[in-house]
Amino acid sequence: MRKAALAAAVVVLVLAAWVGVRVGAAGTPLSLPRLGSSSLVYQGAFLLPAQVSDKQTFAYGGTALAVDPVTKSLFVVGHDWYQLTAEVTIPRPLKRSRVSGLNRARFVQPFADATSGKTVESGGTGNKIGGQLVYGGRLYGTEYVYYDAAGAQVVSHWVRPSTKLAGAEAKGLYQVGTLGAGMVSGFMTEIPSAWRSLLGGPVLTGNCCLSIISRTSFGPAAFAFDPAKLGAVTPVPDNPLVYYPAAHTTVGAWGASWDPAHGIFFGGGTTIRGLVFPSGSRSVLFFGTQGIGKFCYGEGTADRSLEGKPTADGSTWCYDPDGSSKGTHAYPYVAEVWAYDAADLLAARKGRTKPWQAKPYATWTLHLPFGSGQIGGAAYDAAAGLVYVSQQFGNGTDPVIHVFKVA
Repeated sequence: MRKAALAAAVVVLVLAAWVGVRVGAAGTPLSLPRLGSSSLVYQGAFLLPAQVSDKQTFAYGGTALAVDPVTKSLFVVGHDWYQLTAEVTIPRPLKRSRVSGLNRARFVQPFADATSGKTVESGGTGNKIGGQLVYGGRLYGTEYVYYDAAGAQVVSHWVRPSTKLAGAEAKGLYQVGTLGAGMVSGFMTEIPSAWRSLLGGPVLTGNCCLSIISRTSFGPAAFAFDPAKLGAVTPVPDNPLVYYPAAHTTVGAWGASWDPAHGIFFGGGTTIRGLVFPSGSRSVLFFGTQGIGKFCYGEGTADRSLEGKPTADGSTWCYDPDGSSKGTHAYPYVAEVWAYDAADLLAARKGRTKPWQAKPYATWTLHLPFGSGQIGGAAYDAAAGLVYVSQQFGNGTDPVIHVFKVA
C-alpha cells in the first residue's frame, strides 16, 4: 500500500509539473476572475481642450492615450497629420445625452513632439505614434510607419527622461523583439504585479491591423517586455504571448467578415488601438473598432445602388457612408472589446501552446453615446480602477473621452 501511495504521489507531481501553475492553490493569479461586459461600469465622459491652432488641436486625433498615475492626468495625441502630444487634466465625467453638457479638460502641458523628431528610416510613408505609457516616472512611446510596403521597419520604441514634453530630448528609436516592428509598435499597458514574473515582464506592447497586413498581426497581439532595457540591450528581449502571423490566421483572415459565432473575430474591417490589463483580474482587454458588415475592398460610397459595381479605375464600389477612401470597408462599425484569458497567454509563455492558438473568451460592443464607433485609444489607471477610452469623431471632428470603472 505504501508503494501504491508513493506511485500515486509521483503521478500527481508529474501532472502538476506538466500543467504548471494551472494547478496553483486559490490565491494565485490564475484564481482571479475573468471580466465581462458588465465588469466595465460606465461613469460618463468629458471633452478635451478646444483647438488652439490648425496644428495644435485634437480634431481628427485622440489616439495613444496614457494615464499619469501620479498627477492623474492624461497624455493624448492630437491631429492625425501632426502627431503632437499634449497632457490634459481629467475633469469629472458626466452622463449626458449631448456633448454640450460635458465638462472640458484643461491643458497641463501644451502640444509638443514627444518623439523629439525621431523618424523611422524605413522607406515607408508616414509615421504615427502607436501608443504611449507613463511608467517609472517616464513617458514611453511607440512609432510605426503607416504604409511600410517593404515591411522594413525594425525600430519602434522611444522614451523621454521624464514626463515633461519640453526640455530634454526623447531617446530612441529602439528595437523590441525580432518579429518586426509591425508586431510591437502600437498600444502599451502595464502588467499587474502578480502576473509580471509569470508573463515575463512589467509591460505589454503590441500592434494589429496595419496597412500591409503581412507585417503585423491578424488580430490582437501582446508581447511582454521591460521598458528599462530600451537603449541598454539590442534588441530588447520580448516574450510573445498572443499574435497571429500571416501563416496562422486563427481568429480570422484579412478578407473575412465579422462572425464571432463561428470564430471570426478579425477581418479587414478591424482596427485595434488600445490595451489594458486590469489588476485583480486575469483578463487582458483590447479596445478597437469592428466593421460588422460584409468585408469589401475598394472605393467607399454612400450610394447603395453602386455597391459591388466596378469603378472607373477597375476597383469596386463598397457601400460605406462613413468612409469614401479606397481600402478596406465593412460598414457599419462599432466600438468593440476583445477579452483574453491571461491563463492562455501564460500557456504560450510556458511553451505549452503557440501564441497564435489563443482565442478571445469573449467579445462585446461598447455602447457609447454620441454616435461614432471609432476608437482612438485606451488607458488604465490601476490605482483608481478606471479605464479611459477615446471615441474619435464623438464631437464633430473632435474625440470624446469615456470613463469606465472596473467592477
